[in-house]
Parts: sequence; structure tokens; C-alpha cells
Amino acid sequence: MSESLDPFKISQTQLREACNLKGIDNDIYDVLSEPERFVEVRITMKMDDGKIKSFKGFRSQYNSARGPMKGGIRWHPDESASLVKALSAWMTWKTACVDIPLGGAKGGIICNPKGMSNRELETLARSYIRQLADVIGPYTDVPAPDVYTNPQIMAWMMDEYEKIVRKHSPSIITGKPLALGGSAGRSIATAKGGIFTIREAAKDIGLDLTEATVAVQGYGNAGSWAAKILQDDFGCKIVAVSDSKGGIFNKDGIDPYKAANHKEKTRTVVGLEGTQKITNEELIELECDILVPAALENVITEKNAKDVNVKIVAELANGPTTPSADRILFNNDIVLIPDFLCNAGGVTVSYFEMVQGYYQYFWTEKEVFAALDRIMTNAYRSTIEHAKQYNTHNRMGAYMISIDRVIEAMRLRGWI
Repeated sequence: MSESLDPFKISQTQLREACNLKGIDNDIYDVLSEPERFVEVRITMKMDDGKIKSFKGFRSQYNSARGPMKGGIRWHPDESASLVKALSAWMTWKTACVDIPLGGAKGGIICNPKGMSNRELETLARSYIRQLADVIGPYTDVPAPDVYTNPQIMAWMMDEYEKIVRKHSPSIITGKPLALGGSAGRSIATAKGGIFTIREAAKDIGLDLTEATVAVQGYGNAGSWAAKILQDDFGCKIVAVSDSKGGIFNKDGIDPYKAANHKEKTRTVVGLEGTQKITNEELIELECDILVPAALENVITEKNAKDVNVKIVAELANGPTTPSADRILFNNDIVLIPDFLCNAGGVTVSYFEMVQGYYQYFWTEKEVFAALDRIMTNAYRSTIEHAKQYNTHNRMGAYMISIDRVIEAMRLRGWI
């Protein structure tokens, strides 16, 4: 029987495995395996060509036991209810893993933002917030940018919410422009947090990062910044990068800045001078030291996991590795830094942005990254120790820490 690639079923499978390892009974699993609230909305709007079009949107509010729910908003043609639910679950475990006082949520709209004008994007953003204004708030559920959304879209959403509640509310949205209460360092926080965990993993296995080779699958914001930071701060050699249209390879190294500039001009990294074209599938199987999946889910499966030939897999993407692949990588002694640890830098700095917004007092980038380093390093160490204690892979180590913290909060509240 082929493995399921349904994101929400995968998240439930992972949760079930963690509960079994911890001896948590089925009643508790049942409580943890579904969102507290799932909202589906339909947004109808007039397009620039005069046609009327409807878009389906979602908001999954998974668990609020540890604090206000938190999670990004994705705009993508392949968005689905299953994926939004899975991402809200992973966000719940992510905030618990790094031990910040938040719950988990996620949102999405099925659309192709690349084909929309600024006016259409703004109308869509404001309409989505109007549909959800009664169930979100700075102490309830705080959205943020994700796939194909950005600080400008967050600014429109914040402004629409403030019009509805008729007062300033900067902590309703994170990932905002600095001029509207955003946090220094937020734009590169996901990559920066992931790099801190890669640094720790390299220490554990004795990998000299100044001699390490890196492949980055997915050259968006997180992936491109990861490549730049690994090169600039640690001296790593970036040998391959890719996007949705394909990948490029050069065994002598790729300048991550030139790759980013080429992508900005041509909308793809493919064709960068001095590189050879490869497929995303070939990139996943390249022999190098560090593989950074930084795109979408289910790129490492039971079909190709045995061909992954690296020392470290650092999941900047959400859900890039299936449960069957987890076991294969673990058995092959590949260190996997699981998504809701590796990419938790984004939500952690979003939490900092919320705090700064409450106080109306803002930190320097140096202060932000020092606090982020401390949180990510502590979370990595706890995850590794938990995994070793139970003789399991690191994803289960992260899961067990997370569900323990969520269950404790629910018990103290009297929910279970």
C-alpha cells in the first residue's frame, strides 16, 4: 500500500506515533488530533476586467491552551482544507517546542496571487479579514505572512481590522512593515532560526561548516536567506539551489546573491550563468553535507529517502518529509532537524513583534537575534535529548516535548 500524502493525515499519524511513545491514551489523542475551530469562507469580488469571481478561504484554529493562537496566511492555487489543518497542528507543536506562550493556527485562500493586480490583492486581503474579524484578535488569534503573502498584504489586513474595531491594534498581525510596528529581523527570522539549529547539529556530528556543501530546495525568502547566511556567516559552499521551475548546480559553488538577482529578473534561478540545470528531484538526491528543503510539503518520501545522501536535513519548509521517510533517514544516520523546530524562527520573532506591539517599545535587530539564538538553541538541545532518551528520530523528540507542554496547559485549565 502506498503511503498517504494527505497533509492532515500525515500530521495525525505523527501525533499518534508520539502519543504511543509517551503512553498517552486514546482519549487525549482524540482531543489533540482535531482543531478547536475550523472556518471556511467564500470571498466574492469584482476583478479588474469587470468579472465577478469567488475565492474559497480557510482559518484553522487548532489549540489555544498555551496562549493566543498564531499562524500564517497562505495564498496558493493548491491550498486546501487538509493542508491548512495540518499546518495549524504543526504550528501548535512549533510554538510549544520553542516554549513561547502561543497556540497554533493557520489560514489560506485558494488563489493565484501572481496573476492579480495590487488592487485585487488588497481587496482580497481586506475581504478575508472582514470575514474573520469576529474570531481573530491580538489576544485570540494573530495571523502572519506565509506562502505568497508579504508585509504589504499584512498592512492592508491590519488596517482593515483596525477600521472594524475602531482603534489601533498593532499586535493583530505580525510580519508587518517596520513603519507600522513590524519587528527588526522578521524578514529573515525563519532562515536565521534555522541556521542556529544547523550550527548546533554540525557541532554534534563534528561537521566543519567552513568546508560544508549545501543544497537548497526552494529559493524563496527562507531558502535564499538561508543560503546567504550559511555562506556569509559560516563559509559554507552553496552547490545547488532550485525553485518551482527547476534547479541549478555547480560543484565549485553558486553565489547565492547572483542566484537571487537572477530569480528576481527572470522569475527562476534556472539559467544562471556558470551553472548546469538539474531537476528538483535530482537536487534532493545530490551528494552534499546539508540539504535544506525550503519549499512545499512531501518532497522526501519513502520513494526517494533512501537516495538522500547528506549528513543533515534542515527542514525550513513545513512538512517536507513523510513519516515513512523519517524512519529511513533515521536508520541511515542522517540528522533531521524537524520543521516545527527548524523553521520556528519566524513565529518566534512574530511573538517578539506581538510583545513589542503590546508595549509600543521596539528592539534592535541585534537584540532580536540574540533572543532568537537563545530560544532556538535551547529548543534544539531539548529535542535532541528527548529523541535520544526514547531512541527515536528528532521529529518524535520535538513532538513529545510539544505535546507534553500542550497537555499540561490543558490539564491545568481543567479541559482534560
